[in-house]
Amino acid sequence: MSIAHILALFFTVALLVTTTYFLLGSAPLLILKHDTPKDSRFVRGFFGVYYIGAITSASAAAVCYALAEKPALAAGAAGLAVAAIVARRKVTAKMDELGSQIQEGGLEVIPEFRRTHVYAILFNLAQLVLIVWSLAVFSPR
Repeated sequence: MSIAHILALFFTVALLVTTTYFLLGSAPLLILKHDTPKDSRFVRGFFGVYYIGAITSASAAAVCYALAEKPALAAGAAGLAVAAIVARRKVTAKMDELGSQIQEGGLEVIPEFRRTHVYAILFNLAQLVLIVWSLAVFSPR
């Protein structure tokens, strides 16, 4: 097994751990009322950290899979990195916008903040399912 294969495995495990940790850590945050600026800032910060971890580990996995001559897995990991970049921009921007409205007393946007939170969790779940599925399909027999 080459160093590229070993590093690809390492970064794939890092991506799985990051994605699973986020999924398990973000769902309980739904119990927050989101009615204070601290709640919205904390949830937004949690998502921000996750996206950076996902972008880093997926990008590194993509490079390592490419070096290991596994183009399908490299493309998949690169796709996950791009999806995390897009989600980071959209989700955190939306949470920032809604969080500032909550801070100004606009409590009517709390349901929209919660929906954004739920959609981000569901997107993360879809990523996790896709990662596990691709590893099952493309794993050596």
